[in-house]
Amino acid sequence: MKKFKVGIIGCGRISPFHGMPAKSQECVNLVACCDVDIEKAKDRAKLFGCKKVYTDFEEMIKKEKLDVVHICLPHYLHSPVAVRALELGCNVLTEKPMAISMKQAKAMIDAEKKSGKTLGVIFQNRYNAGSQLVRKCLDSGLLGKIKAAKCNVTWCRKPEYYTSSNWKGTWKMEGGGAIIDQAIHTIDLMCWFIGYGKNGANLDYVDVSIANRDHHNIHNASGALVDVEDSADGLIAFKNGVKASFWCMNYYSFDDQIEITLDCEYGFVKITAEEAVVTLYDGRTFSAKPDPNDTFDYGGGPSYWGASHAKQIDDFYAALEDGEEPEISGKLIYATTHKMIMALYDSGKSGKPVKF
Repeated sequence: MKKFKVGIIGCGRISPFHGMPAKSQECVNLVACCDVDIEKAKDRAKLFGCKKVYTDFEEMIKKEKLDVVHICLPHYLHSPVAVRALELGCNVLTEKPMAISMKQAKAMIDAEKKSGKTLGVIFQNRYNAGSQLVRKCLDSGLLGKIKAAKCNVTWCRKPEYYTSSNWKGTWKMEGGGAIIDQAIHTIDLMCWFIGYGKNGANLDYVDVSIANRDHHNIHNASGALVDVEDSADGLIAFKNGVKASFWCMNYYSFDDQIEITLDCEYGFVKITAEEAVVTLYDGRTFSAKPDPNDTFDYGGGPSYWGASHAKQIDDFYAALEDGEEPEISGKLIYATTHKMIMALYDSGKSGKPVKF
């Protein structure tokens, strides 16, 4: 069995979601961690059981002769770091979002093609038990055609969320707010159920409103004014006639459960958090929720984190071993979810619909 030499780039809060599942792979030798804060790198290296730490990711890739890197960095760094890692001969798995612009994302796709390596993007909620049930019911024809869809995300991001960060809250570094950071997984799931079609060809137009309603006069840790949206609502129209609506905001009193509903030809779907209930008009009902025994130890943290990150990482390494595309590849996300998210922002900023 080939052993992939693996490194983690970025040792913040999300890194255990990558390091621990990578470490658990039989085909992986997790050898190094990198962060500009060397103490963070040392802490994660201890957790992951690797001996080497770096503050320069290029040096880490070259010295350790890495085969794969996981990118767990601020949004604006996903693209430049992925591009350079691909140029240096590494396969890449990056956290969402893929990038903060279409130009950045295109650079990643071009670098992947030129390098012959593999690029994957994390959208782990597609692996949730509820998501998989809905996908199976749709693919089997049990629900018939989707007629309409909607989703809601009402979460809480207090001022400290921004004041403790040197990059969040700005278009230049975070790339947006409530859409790209809080609601992106939920919007991705809803549109994945509807079906993007080849290269996103099923998308028709979006019409979106965005606003900063509650996070006024807040500056992040670098002194930058928080100017991204904390509220957004809109319509995502598909060429097959389905109209999907969404509403998201991050000034509620707590992180309430996300909701997705699908009105279908033969039944109705409701997802609440990770639980899905499929109710058919002939009286049959199906449901799925996280199995309490289906867990993964990320080295501490809330139990609700679940095992979906680990499942996507399993798929990524299985694809590398087989020389195939991972299920959620960079090319797929570039042509579908990323293109759609960027269009939401184009519409929200211009106040006009954006046609595909």
